[in-house]
Amino acid sequence: MRVKEASALISGGASGLGEATTRRLHEAGASVVISDLNAEKGEALASELGERATFVEANVMEPDQVQAAVDAAAGAEGGLRISVCCAGIGWAERTSSKRGPHNLEYFSNVVKVNLIGTFNVLRLAATAMSQNAPDDQGERGVCVNTASIAAYDGQIGQTAYAASKAGIVGLTLPAARDLAGRGIRVNTIAPGLFDTPLLAALPEENRQALGAGIPFPSRLGDPAEFAQLALAIVENQMLNGETIRLDGAIRMPPK
Repeated sequence: MRVKEASALISGGASGLGEATTRRLHEAGASVVISDLNAEKGEALASELGERATFVEANVMEPDQVQAAVDAAAGAEGGLRISVCCAGIGWAERTSSKRGPHNLEYFSNVVKVNLIGTFNVLRLAATAMSQNAPDDQGERGVCVNTASIAAYDGQIGQTAYAASKAGIVGLTLPAARDLAGRGIRVNTIAPGLFDTPLLAALPEENRQALGAGIPFPSRLGDPAEFAQLALAIVENQMLNGETIRLDGAIRMPPK
């Protein structure tokens, strides 16, 4: 997929992995639509990037809001040809503990945001991409989703998060097969421990310890490295139906 002059939708694009991806795609020449719940950060990022950058406030669980973001990207120069979904939340709680069973509402909410929200973005973005004229290789678009190594190595207390991310891994291949006839690719990145705002709240000692547990490189991942992989996926047409671990060879222990 040619990035320059294409339009890209980045869900959860105002901070962390999403912000890094927004910056990288914009730098590569794409028009970017930043979709996020945080209007302050989203508007600030769009203003900083300037030309070819727009913010649309949207909750990935709300079809009408996501459709508005998709429409904004589809209406930009080049049409919507790239969708990267980075929106997600986490929750830590054991299946059963001294306090009783896992809160079902919290489990459901994590699955709704991470899995159903991702699919909501995917289905609406892919439908818009289907209207594009194919490029000289027959391609109309590419969708990149965000899972986690928790999909494979979920730790104690991560049943909700791991299940939601495993669902994203599981839908990747069938979605790619669904959309193959329309010239739309679907891939997923499963990042490990990255230096995102969530980890930034930890004491530096804890952050260093987390990084030291990664075989190589023994440090937290840089969001720019996630963005670099997202761009590579977009540009490499043979990458389709694949989930790629980006984790420095770590395999998470039980806790």
